Amino acid sequence: MNKKVLGAILPGNSTVELKEFDVPKPGHGQVLVKTKASTICGSDIRCIYRAHVGKGPEGYQPGMVAGHEPAGIIVEEGEGLKRFKKGDRVIVYHISGCGVCYDCRRGYYISCKSPLRAAYGWQRNGGMSPYILCDEKDLIALPDELSYEDGAQVACGFGTCYEALMKVGISGNDRVLVTGLGPVGLATLMLAKAMGCDTTIGCDVNEERMQLAKDLGLADYVFNSMDPEACQKQIMEVTGGYGCERAIDCSANNSARALAIRCTREWGKMVMVGEGNDVTFNPSPDIMHGQKTIYGSWVTSLWRMEELVEHLVRWGIHPDKLITHRFPLEKAGEAYALMASGKCGKVAITYDDEDE
Repeated sequence: MNKKVLGAILPGNSTVELKEFDVPKPGHGQVLVKTKASTICGSDIRCIYRAHVGKGPEGYQPGMVAGHEPAGIIVEEGEGLKRFKKGDRVIVYHISGCGVCYDCRRGYYISCKSPLRAAYGWQRNGGMSPYILCDEKDLIALPDELSYEDGAQVACGFGTCYEALMKVGISGNDRVLVTGLGPVGLATLMLAKAMGCDTTIGCDVNEERMQLAKDLGLADYVFNSMDPEACQKQIMEVTGGYGCERAIDCSANNSARALAIRCTREWGKMVMVGEGNDVTFNPSPDIMHGQKTIYGSWVTSLWRMEELVEHLVRWGIHPDKLITHRFPLEKAGEAYALMASGKCGKVAITYDDEDE
């Protein structure tokens, strides 16, 4: 393909620039993917769009095409492919690890510490362009039952919360509390319901996202956590004074994290997913005396992402229900500004349906 296409880059000053890029040619073990949908992640806003906060190999490389949540269709094959072929619908696991270190062999490319590690949309070109050059090892098959918009969200957000839920375990015995109702928090509620939990409770201070949780039927109770003490009292009231067996913090907010810990039932489990900031709590009354367990969870693995895709089909749920706004690439600036405002659910850049 001897042509140029537009790609969106993030200068780091809350703006988006569209620049021309050559359509790449796949090499050995690579494919060219025609992008069908690419959603915007909160980490894109926090770490790149507003300002480039990452350092060294974790930092955004200026001039790279943004977008680490893409899904599309393979339109050109390189040599040496072992599984995928032209015409296959795929999700792109957004970290391309070295493939041979301990973490990569476990499927956790996110934890790869090799200098060869490169994230799509950060250190190599991502999904905010009509074509993406991908390593075959980074791909997950996208079943026909799921849309490209479903697949784009699996690429990061849904995979992240699925990993967290699997760490703490979810069953019909569990009431589940989610603090922070951004796209990851909403996805956590959706998956917790699909996994058969007893009750879902969501907390936030953003009225639009609280309303979205209600409108989509994801939370049995939604509470405003602006006043953490009042919110804690409400949660304890609806749980008979026990609290929740499982709690997931997707907010990265100090008071919300502490709220999630304190509202976890005795012998319960709490997991932190939201990135950044800190938390202040008193170990003895908040976790030790209640025999509570706190987990940390970061993205997910290749094998677990494949498992999630299979379960989405079996459960009949669609991540694309969380998308409230869709934009063409030419309006990427509006898309990122909206996502940065927080007055939305998930925001997607979508492309035409014509396959090459």
